[in-house]
Amino acid sequence: MVEERDNEKLVINQPAGHVEAGESLKAAALRETLEETGYQVELQALLGISVLTSTNGTTYYRISFLADCPDQLANTQLDEDIERAVWMTPEEILASKNHRSDLVAKDVQRFLSGETYPLEMLHENP
Repeated sequence: MVEERDNEKLVINQPAGHVEAGESLKAAALRETLEETGYQVELQALLGISVLTSTNGTTYYRISFLADCPDQLANTQLDEDIERAVWMTPEEILASKNHRSDLVAKDVQRFLSGETYPLEMLHENP
């Protein structure tokens, strides 16, 4: 998980971000996780896809992955809005009251249910 700033308030979120032009979803997930946590991860499965329309009218599509997390790179500069990466149990995440959005808890509940999909479900040709 990451603690990040949202309008000067610290919130808990999964590493998240955007897809760069010409970048695959998998590559974006790997890059964003490294930029926000300092960890090089290995994607294992697709957790799910969520859609959220925020109060500002913007619709966000979240594609969530499960990953192994073998290596943290030394001296990695995290994105400027990230305060720190933090290890939390699913129970600690669900008990926290400062989630970035409802999608944080929904992904944890999805994970606890055992719901996953093979990475091969994603057919990309960036």
